[in-house]
Amino acid sequence: MPEPILLAKRDAAEFNLLLGMSNRHGVVTGATGTGKTVTLQKMAEGFSQRGVPVFVADIKGDLSGVSQTGGNHPKILARLEQLGLTDTKFEGSPVTFWDVFGKEGHPLRATISEMGPLLLSRILQLNETQEGVLTLAFKIADEGGMLLLDLKDLQQLLIFVAENASEFTTQYGNVSKASVGAIQRGLLQLEQQGGHSFFGEPAVRLEDFMQTLGGKGVINILAADELINSPKLYSTFLLWLLSELFEMLPEAGDLDKPKLVFFFDEAHLLFSDAPKALVEKIEQVVRLIRSKGVGVYFVTQSPADIPDKVLAQLGNRVQHALRAYTPKEQEAVKVAAKSFRENPEVDTVKTISELGVGEVLISLLDEKGVPTVVDRAFVVPPASQIGPITPEQRKQLIDTSIVAGIYENAVDRESAFEMLTKRAEEKAAAEEEAKAQLEAQKEAERQAKAERAAARQPDGIVESVVKSAARSASSSIGRQIGNSIVRGVLGSIFGGTTSKKKSGWF
Repeated sequence: MPEPILLAKRDAAEFNLLLGMSNRHGVVTGATGTGKTVTLQKMAEGFSQRGVPVFVADIKGDLSGVSQTGGNHPKILARLEQLGLTDTKFEGSPVTFWDVFGKEGHPLRATISEMGPLLLSRILQLNETQEGVLTLAFKIADEGGMLLLDLKDLQQLLIFVAENASEFTTQYGNVSKASVGAIQRGLLQLEQQGGHSFFGEPAVRLEDFMQTLGGKGVINILAADELINSPKLYSTFLLWLLSELFEMLPEAGDLDKPKLVFFFDEAHLLFSDAPKALVEKIEQVVRLIRSKGVGVYFVTQSPADIPDKVLAQLGNRVQHALRAYTPKEQEAVKVAAKSFRENPEVDTVKTISELGVGEVLISLLDEKGVPTVVDRAFVVPPASQIGPITPEQRKQLIDTSIVAGIYENAVDRESAFEMLTKRAEEKAAAEEEAKAQLEAQKEAERQAKAERAAARQPDGIVESVVKSAARSASSSIGRQIGNSIVRGVLGSIFGGTTSKKKSGWF
């Protein structure tokens, strides 16, 4: 069996986190400044030293010191001497730095399709109707063979859905353009918060979170000091990562040690204003991912931040001090005290408020998976450096990490945006061609009409004079010819008579 992690100590009493029980999950709670981050660092390096990879979010940048050899802090040396652990071997752990924005670590991306409509609705804070429209958009993309990789893919798809709303309403039900507009506004806000950096390719491979170096598990540190300013994106991303691990990993049963341990810092953000469907999903993942060999540890201020059904799944518990000045804080202390297995020798409610920095109430699972009674102890200091590293040290670690050069350059392959843009351009070109043909036909008809009209129009002045003169001349000639004929005829008649008169007929 792997060596357990000596997590806390008091006099001769030792409190060990058993690796075979560490996939039964856990929780670290306590007020700000009571030592939660150091406890988290101790646990992370303990898993790493035993060949277990770790993923942890670093909210303040303090956890980066786990990469360096410790022992240079006087308070640490004093605490080790107090606990009788002066023979501690100081060492750092292998780390990989990640950053959604690509500034303090390797870029960390996921695709829109991988995130899915449920988690995206959570990020965008959509209502039920709007979530339904978003789900419909995903279905249309799936049936149309359109990949949804980045934000512009989804934005273009929603434009397409809105323009063809009547068609989709007949097939799928009502598609409100107002809902589409609300989703688009949410995507715009997400884009302004840096969502365009997170959504895209190359998407992170979960296998890269499960690496070992020199027999030690790699500690994957997510630089979250900037990401935490977008709490919905932060919490939803970590939930997506947990869900992807659940979907990807095969069943493993009970192992001697976990395949991966996942620390969820500022866990209250995950459950804040979360809809019932999302809480149920979290509960399901936490309950079932244990059999995949993954341990999940929530880090937050109070157990009251975590829903009861989720809290019931967390077997290993470490409680730092809680201050109880207000009625709400006093109630939180009672909740924290009730979450432990009772110890007759410890007044849990009173002790929680009396704990010093680095001092905890602790209850861990034994070999049979049963929580031990709660007890008071001091957290064993980590063997690595407490506090952040320098920017130069961070850069060197990024440049030489096992994933260096893999995720740095974004890839924008053909997806929904390109397909829909091409389709729109072809449609516009076809409409333009049809319009041009219609205009040409109308022009031909106008010309033909003009020619017909010209044939029916009255003559001009010159033409009228000429024609009038011609008609006059024609009439005069006609009259002259007519007169000549008449005269000729009459002359023949009357001329003959005159001759007869002259010849004495009468």
